[in-house]
Parts: sequence; structure tokens; C-alpha cells
Amino acid sequence: MTQWTALHVKLHRTLRQRGLLSPGDRILMAVSGGQDSLCLAQLLLDLQPKWNWHLAIAHCDHQWRSDSTPNAQYVETLTNQWQLPFFLQTAGTEVPHTEAGAREWRYHALSAIAESEGYPTLVTGHTQSDRAETLLFNLMRGTGADGLQALSWDRHLTPTLRLVRPLLEVSRQETGTFCHQREITIWEDATNFDITYSRNHIRQELLPYLTKQFNPNVEQHLAQTAELLRADVEYLETQARELLEQSLSQSESIVKTELAGMSLRINRRIVGTAPLALQRRAMRQLLRQQLTKAPNYEQVEKMTALIQAPNQTQTDPFPGGAIARVEGDWIILTPQNR
Repeated sequence: MTQWTALHVKLHRTLRQRGLLSPGDRILMAVSGGQDSLCLAQLLLDLQPKWNWHLAIAHCDHQWRSDSTPNAQYVETLTNQWQLPFFLQTAGTEVPHTEAGAREWRYHALSAIAESEGYPTLVTGHTQSDRAETLLFNLMRGTGADGLQALSWDRHLTPTLRLVRPLLEVSRQETGTFCHQREITIWEDATNFDITYSRNHIRQELLPYLTKQFNPNVEQHLAQTAELLRADVEYLETQARELLEQSLSQSESIVKTELAGMSLRINRRIVGTAPLALQRRAMRQLLRQQLTKAPNYEQVEKMTALIQAPNQTQTDPFPGGAIARVEGDWIILTPQNR
């Protein structure tokens, strides 16, 4: 019988309090072979008798490294020892050698496996350390509170697939200690030490510097800041969505705006009664529906400025050709083909 550690207790409590997983769930675990994902896999395997989960492991091979195939074979061997189903997705030449490109391919591959094999829940080994690093990374990119909330506990990747990150209150030091105590061999990925990747630079140099020079608990505090911001963002997004719905003309609705070729009429007097923070969020939500890419700061500001702009003010084209103009109490956003 497995002896429970403090980490088992912490995870068991987190899952119950946050309602992240339920008894009997079919769960696909994304395992790279690194300490975080192996720690999570072992913890869930240990807790499985209490929760009656149906567990499986998936591994994504980017084919970037000369040892990527042995890495995948190691994860498969470990999975066989655990007597769990194993799924492998190997990349072709389509994966860009960038952090963002690899992440996008990985989530697409994992989602395809989960849905085709009947696992409605995908779990990853993201930790408190990842959350702190992501907050710093997004802060330096000039993001707002949405980016600073940095990794949520769960979200839907598709309508039928939920992504869960159960270790967001666990540090990388804790996962390493757990793997050492359980004598789990960790596959060291050499790319994790390549500081040409921004996140590795933060992990290897910036966070250790902040920890040593400013606050030994900086990682935990950054992760707590992200958690606080998450609740704030959820509330503001809900309020902005309601504001946007109220401001659309009665003859049009959020659903209709998704139809190609329709002009949008937004009552700027209604939007203008709200605080600036909600005005910006409402305009960003509107642009998200209309643009092919997520709107940037300048585009949101350009749209928000129309709320108080003189009559007949018009923007230059947004990506895709859409133009917004002021007509009396209304902001009219017209697609390119109108």
C-alpha cells in the first residue's frame, strides 16, 4: 500500500475543494517525462483507488531533439509498468521551432487523442513555478490583467474536453523532491536549459535572481497574484459581456454578429456610462468576434476612443478590412464586404 505524503494530502484536498476532478472520471494525463508530469502521473495513480478514475497517458514527440524517440520510449515503458493505456503522437515537419508553435501543436494533438479515445478530461503537470514564470513572461510583453492571471485551474479546450491543471499550488522543487523520494527516473530535456527560449531565461536566471536578491518566496507570491487576478478577470469579463449585450441595437444580437457580412450597431451612450475598464473589455470582446486574430492594445484603444469621439469619426481599417464609424449615438462596425 502506498504511503501518503504531504503532497498526496495537498492534491487530494485541492481536487475536492476546487471540484477539479470527480470520482470515476476518464482522465488522459499528458506526460513529457519531466519531473512535473511524472510527479502528477504518480500522484493520480496513487489516488486512483480512492477516486476510481480511468487513467491513461499521452506523450507528444516534437522530433526536435536527437533523444526524442528514446524519451518517448521511456514514457511508454513507464506507462506499461503502471499498466495504463499509452498514446503517442509524433510530429512531422509542420511544427515550428518556437515555444508558441510547439504549444499549439501539442494541445491540438492531445485534444485529438482525448476526444478520439473517449477521455473528457486532460490533465497537465503545470505547477506554481510555471504560473510565476508565465506571469513574468506576459508582464514583459505588455499584457493586461488577463495575461497576468497566468494559467487557470481548468478551461475547456473544446465543448467536450476540459483541461485541468491540478498542481498549481505545488512548486517545481516539491515535484523534484517527490520524484527523488519515489525513485522515479526523470528524463532531462536539454532544451529546458537553452536560454535562447524566453521562458527558460526566466526560469534559469530571472526567477533565481529575484529569489536571491528580493524575496525568497517570490515564486509563491507571483502565483498568488495570478490567482487573485483570475477571479477579478472573470468578474470583469462577465460585466463587460452584459454591457455589450445591452449596447447592441434591439434588431441585432450577439448571435447575429457572428454572421459574415453584417454591420454592428453599438449604442455608445450606453457603453459610455460604464467605467473605462468595462468599456475597453466590451470593445475587445466585440473585436474578438469580428477579427481573425485577437485584437491588440492599439486596436482596442482605437475602438474605445469612438465612444466619446465626434460624430462621423471613422477608424482606419482593422485587420481583414472592417471599419468602425460614429453615427450619432451609434458606433457602426462594418465588415470589408459591405
